[in-house]
Amino acid sequence: MNGQNAVEADEADVAADYIEELLDIADLDGDIDIDDRGNRIVITVSAAEGSAGLRVLSKPDTVSALQELARLAVQARTGEFSRLILDIGGSRDARAGELARLVDAAVRRLEEGAASAALPAMSSYERKLVHDLVAERGCVSESEGEGADRHTVIRRG
Repeated sequence: MNGQNAVEADEADVAADYIEELLDIADLDGDIDIDDRGNRIVITVSAAEGSAGLRVLSKPDTVSALQELARLAVQARTGEFSRLILDIGGSRDARAGELARLVDAAVRRLEEGAASAALPAMSSYERKLVHDLVAERGCVSESEGEGADRHTVIRRG
């Protein structure tokens, strides 16, 4: 195993252990899967068979907060910054659907004559998804703003 793969394995193990401990503390059952997608570790937590308890953790703001905590746990243990992605109970797919609806509404505004359409502020991961969706629809986009106010602006292609 080369050095980069060892760091990713450590990152994945630390994050998965952290999330597993959190589930234990919350007395929730969940199955944890680890995947490497495009040099990013993805930790997926799905409901254990017969359990619906993850619903409380799968809200977008909660997932984002838990993702940041898992990243901090990785950084504290390994000394390396983590860009891991956390998905709880299908929250990422649900959010991708919401983003697609936002992009569709923005494209409709452009088709109705608007020069541009700004979307709400969102994370860098979500902005990346939006940029991809916008390109699929034949438009162009760019991120504007700083920090927590960073958002995507869409224009006709």
